[in-house]
Amino acid sequence: MLFYRAALPLSRKTLTFVSGLLRAHRRKIGSPWRMLNTSQRALLVLVYLRKGEPLSEVGAGFAVSTTPRAGGT
Repeated sequence: MLFYRAALPLSRKTLTFVSGLLRAHRRKIGSPWRMLNTSQRALLVLVYLRKGEPLSEVGAGFAVSTTPRAGGT
C-alpha cells in the first residue's frame, strides 16, 4: 500500500511504473528541476486521480502550490 493521509489501494509497482513514465517524459522534453522528486510527483498524481480531491488540496498535502511562480512555467 502507498500512504497519503489515508491508504491508497495501489501497489509499489504502480508507483514505480508511473515514476518511470514521468522521469522519461521529463528527460524527453528537457524539463527543469522540480520541487518534488519523481516518486513524490507520481504519488501526487495517483492521489489526485484515485481520491478525486481538488488539486489544490492534494498539493497542500505535499507542501506545493498550484499557483505558478513568477518567471516560471
